[in-house]
Amino acid sequence: MLSRQIASKLGAYETPFYLYDMALLRQTLESVVYESKRYGYHLHYAIKANYDDRILATIREYGLGIDCASGNELQKAIEAGFNPKTIVYAGVGKKDKELRYAIEQQILAINVESLEELYLLDRLSAEAGRITDVALRINPDIDPKTNHCIDTGQADSKFGISYEEILEHTEELKALKNLKLIGIHLHIGSQIRELHVFENMCLKVNLIVENLERLGFSFRFVDVGGGLGVNYDVPENEPIPNFASLFAIIHNHLKVGDREVHFEFGRAIVAECGELITRVLFNKTTATGRRLLIVDASMTELIRPALYGSYHNIENITSESELPKKYTVVGTACESTDVFQENVSLKVSKRGDLIAIKSAGAYGMSMASRYNLHDLPGAVYSDQIE
Repeated sequence: MLSRQIASKLGAYETPFYLYDMALLRQTLESVVYESKRYGYHLHYAIKANYDDRILATIREYGLGIDCASGNELQKAIEAGFNPKTIVYAGVGKKDKELRYAIEQQILAINVESLEELYLLDRLSAEAGRITDVALRINPDIDPKTNHCIDTGQADSKFGISYEEILEHTEELKALKNLKLIGIHLHIGSQIRELHVFENMCLKVNLIVENLERLGFSFRFVDVGGGLGVNYDVPENEPIPNFASLFAIIHNHLKVGDREVHFEFGRAIVAECGELITRVLFNKTTATGRRLLIVDASMTELIRPALYGSYHNIENITSESELPKKYTVVGTACESTDVFQENVSLKVSKRGDLIAIKSAGAYGMSMASRYNLHDLPGAVYSDQIE
């Protein structure tokens, strides 16, 4: 990855910081746009993955819309210059003020996740004197074969409306005067590496679309979410995810007529362009013989390992030694779970060495906190390094 190539230039920056490979980001965007245009697919970027201003500006250049999961994300997208008519807004717990703001902005669609939200949105739209475009986020009850913490499409998930509930309330939904149903939305989970899961999703979507049509519903688009995984194990082997295979699967199995097909990618676009660069503070050996490498980053900069048990490839990029040693890499937060990785093999590491935690462009900075009153990490962009 980039950090290894420019390690000698990184020592001048205060750690910890996020290093963003802007060339790789552009290559990824070029790939996803090129492959999607072969089928006429519509792309949205899931802003929750990373809302860094420079990253957003680059993504906007390539014509993507935005997928939001909160009112503040929606406001950020609007302020970053994205066309409201390319923005979709999902989330199980939208506040009244967030819904009012979304109604005012006249975005592409509010993806509604419960019947109660539908009824509230109809009332708020009436108060605003508007007809609001909505999509039904339907829970497809599909096992995405991923970490259960980021599985959003099984029957007991908090996300989406159950298909059965929609069937039970068909006439009520049709009677809502201030809402216009223009789409359906499904998202089965994140970091999906077994692409056959998307075949199962397509078959379920086909059935849902057919049955809703039979009941008299009409809609313009089908939003199949995102979820395409990245290679956390050996990111150098796959710096750009396999968009071509995913789109081919969708093209071959999704049968929704001439309706628009939309995708919402977050991790797949930004994960591999970001690395967390941190500095070794201390070596320490516990009474049980465990060798700890204490670095100046922590779960406050990158919470995924502590929160999900997620794996990130870690490398000492400045050690002059060629000898490997086993370390448990831990951070500075006052929590026992503040561990980046157990028993990782690194070059012999000493105080002051720079450590790169790879594939951290997604759900890194966007999930950072100031626990223990830590400073938020800075950002360094590859095209600004001299």
